[in-house]
Amino acid sequence: MPSSLDLNLIALFVLLACGIFSHNSSVTLASVALIIVKITPLSMYFPFIQNHALNIGITILTIGMLAPIASGTIAGDTLLKSFASYKSILAIIIGVFVAWLGSRGVKLMTTQPDVVAGLLIGTVAGVALLRGVPVGPLIAAGILSLFIHKG
Repeated sequence: MPSSLDLNLIALFVLLACGIFSHNSSVTLASVALIIVKITPLSMYFPFIQNHALNIGITILTIGMLAPIASGTIAGDTLLKSFASYKSILAIIIGVFVAWLGSRGVKLMTTQPDVVAGLLIGTVAGVALLRGVPVGPLIAAGILSLFIHKG
């Protein structure tokens, strides 16, 4: 293979195509942003992106999830009623479990980066082929951590 062939850049273009093909704006925008960073002097910011983007993204996602409470779209009495029905209690339990899986996923992705490529390929395939949402890598990594190590 010629040394000028950048497989990482090709992978980003493949992800861009998958995002466009699947009409997934998150994958499309992320791919475009990273292609721009990669091919410009902005590439010097990759260490910052790698170290902080996940936490920034989780914070933005959390803001989006809490916005209906802050805006009053979800009323206070509705919040209180969430402890009254079995569906809501089950939702709380599952939410706690998924948050725990996500934390295991973050830990796994930082301690075993060799699994990240597989998790990303699986998530992109799920987004592109099954109209999934690209929040899967953290949960997938958390589930994977249950199979490959204890703790």
